[in-house]
Amino acid sequence: MRALAAVLLLLWASAACADWRGDMQSARLVGEGDYSVFGVRLYRAQMWSERVPVDYDERFALHLTYARGIKRERLADTGISEMKRLAGAPIPPDTLERWRADMLQAFVDVAPGDQLSAVYLPGKGVRFYAGDRMTGEFDDLEFARAFFGIWLDPSTRTPTLRKQLLGTAQ
Repeated sequence: MRALAAVLLLLWASAACADWRGDMQSARLVGEGDYSVFGVRLYRAQMWSERVPVDYDERFALHLTYARGIKRERLADTGISEMKRLAGAPIPPDTLERWRADMLQAFVDVAPGDQLSAVYLPGKGVRFYAGDRMTGEFDDLEFARAFFGIWLDPSTRTPTLRKQLLGTAQ
């Protein structure tokens, strides 16, 4: 009976921290800001980390709360376009196809108020969440860095948001 109780307690505890915050228990909010296109706000972004400044040697999380509905295919296609634009060298087509398939697995169609999160796993890759449900984990550091580079690369299309996320906005 005790063994069953212990198993049930373990299952309950793992379910209780099943969302992205379970991966970032001692993290704090580093920065946040809005992403808008032509004056229309698409989402609010937050960067969470245990370490400041944020870097690829430690876990960090990007948390997005959407203000508009967007299909998962559009999210994936926009992501791939930005990854290609930011890459120092051409990314092989088969790699881009795999990354797009990974994003389509991990992303969901979003409506206003929906939340998507991504946790960077140093030495491993990335874990994605839709709301409090894990939707994918990919052991691919190149993909993880390219994905987070959309917001963190110095050549991002959103330099003001980058500074806000990293807590360096003046």
